[in-house]
Amino acid sequence: MSKTWLLTRIWRISRLTFHLFKGVVIVAARFGTADRDLRVTTIQRWSQQMLLLLNFEVRVVGIPPGIYPANTLLVANHVSWIDIFVLNSITVSRFVAKSEVRRWPVIGWLCVKTGTLFIERQKKRDTARVGNIVSASLAEGDCIAMFPEGTTADGTYLRPFNASLFQPILESQGRVQPVGLRYLYLDGQHAIAPAYTDNLSLLASIWRIVSAKQTVAELHFCRQLNAEGAHRRHLCKEAEAIIATALNLPLLHKGADKPVDPPAEAP
Repeated sequence: MSKTWLLTRIWRISRLTFHLFKGVVIVAARFGTADRDLRVTTIQRWSQQMLLLLNFEVRVVGIPPGIYPANTLLVANHVSWIDIFVLNSITVSRFVAKSEVRRWPVIGWLCVKTGTLFIERQKKRDTARVGNIVSASLAEGDCIAMFPEGTTADGTYLRPFNASLFQPILESQGRVQPVGLRYLYLDGQHAIAPAYTDNLSLLASIWRIVSAKQTVAELHFCRQLNAEGAHRRHLCKEAEAIIATALNLPLLHKGADKPVDPPAEAP
């Protein structure tokens, strides 16, 4: 990885800090009375600006479902905390995130105020509680995004998806939009800087990201799946296979010590 100068890193962090507090002001001043369309366009624009100041280029493969597709469950592989902003720069969603994110300084507050739903994944009852909220939100026309792996990976393999997270879209009889996400450097090599793994702290992760000269975030919008009449395990496995194939990633199945061979063909 080609790294930036120290002054460049400090300048990026300064701009990021300003941008985060700018987001706090915007949310506090406007979101209380803003309608859905205004909130969605504001979130998209703010996310795009954040990626620009961190020197991310977003490349889209396939056809996005729109800025805020109604009754749609967007499912993606999970690499980093910045995945949320990469996805929101193209298609805005209400995210389902782990409860720890709520406690992050500034970012946690912004997530709360922009409609993120928090789940304690270790508690089965909480999964059911959030599932009921997600189902009702989808039926009311929301776009919900989640990471069915349940945790981050480094982007070189895919963890097995959690089928229970697909139950709400069955109840609302909507659509599943699988999205494959990967990070590259300009030379096409796999980018390790964005990966939020190995108990890395948020500050250490930000430092790694601002240290990279430029990162490409590649979004693969794959074919949609109709949830009406489907089974959640079938939807889960199909979405998992579609994303693995789109990114040519090996699947790390439960109980496996290492990933199996990657799929050979693209969808």
